[in-house]
Amino acid sequence: MTTPLVSIQDLTVEFTGNRKAKALNQVSFDLAQGEVLGLLGESGSGKSVTLRTLLRLHPERTTRMGGSIQVAGHDVLSLQGRALDHYRGGVASMVFQEPGLAFDPVYTIGQQMVEAIRAHDGVDNRTAHHQALQMLERVQIPQARRRFDAYPHELSGGMRQRAMIALALVCKPQLLLADEPTTALDATVQIQILLLLRELQKETGMSVIFVTHDIGAAVEVADRIAVMYAGRIVEMGNVAQVVNQPQHPYTQGLLASTVSAADRGKPLPAVPGSPPDLSNLPPGCSFAGRCSQASAQCVAQVPVTVRQGSSALACWHPVSVPQAA
Repeated sequence: MTTPLVSIQDLTVEFTGNRKAKALNQVSFDLAQGEVLGLLGESGSGKSVTLRTLLRLHPERTTRMGGSIQVAGHDVLSLQGRALDHYRGGVASMVFQEPGLAFDPVYTIGQQMVEAIRAHDGVDNRTAHHQALQMLERVQIPQARRRFDAYPHELSGGMRQRAMIALALVCKPQLLLADEPTTALDATVQIQILLLLRELQKETGMSVIFVTHDIGAAVEVADRIAVMYAGRIVEMGNVAQVVNQPQHPYTQGLLASTVSAADRGKPLPAVPGSPPDLSNLPPGCSFAGRCSQASAQCVAQVPVTVRQGSSALACWHPVSVPQAA
């Protein structure tokens, strides 16, 4: 059996500042080399926390982490100092939701890329300059030489996002983490960025974990989908399985609330209620208070996650959806 590039087992994350919050609760999944996993769920479900934990970006003093994260042979939760610095960018890298905030505004795009290359690869300035320029051209930035000397605020939103992708990939990471990379872009540019990410993923063979609210984006980019709710993965499987035959009531509600042209003029179905308070989670299934299938068992006991191959389901009363003829 092939060793997965990423193996996360029973990952827990608790923020312990002024108000304690259990952001992740027993999250487990594997990711194969070259596989793309899409994380879906409402705001606050734990998607971005998962990505930031994979890069150890949470404040150490106010964050408690448990379980294990293995990425390309690295025990991520035990990395310190230079080993952690090498891991960030060299092994795993991230495309942030808002590149305007991710870039340093007082340095040019090229300066920031060259600095990253020299820090990880130890090459001279001329070689780093050449590699950075090549990557800007590879992400299809027009007039790449000119953009190389531009400051972040001088680029459009779509160009900044392409530059962010170039910065994330310039040190050839094995794992790319993409945190809603198309949210701030218009529809046409969103499609371009999604297609670019998929093309680069196929070219490099890297693995990708992709966070989005957009079902269509997940279908376009991902091989598998994991649905998160209240810091847990409640359902996971290949794209066709999750989209066409969702078994968890929350997944069904999430998919039903997707807007399409055929629904014009009709009321939009919505999942009733609100997500639970992560600082005071209920004793049983976190979705029980919003679920029409909930029983006394759901209220009292956290569902056991049943795994079958690369699929997973955490629900006491899964709903089977018949396959289309």
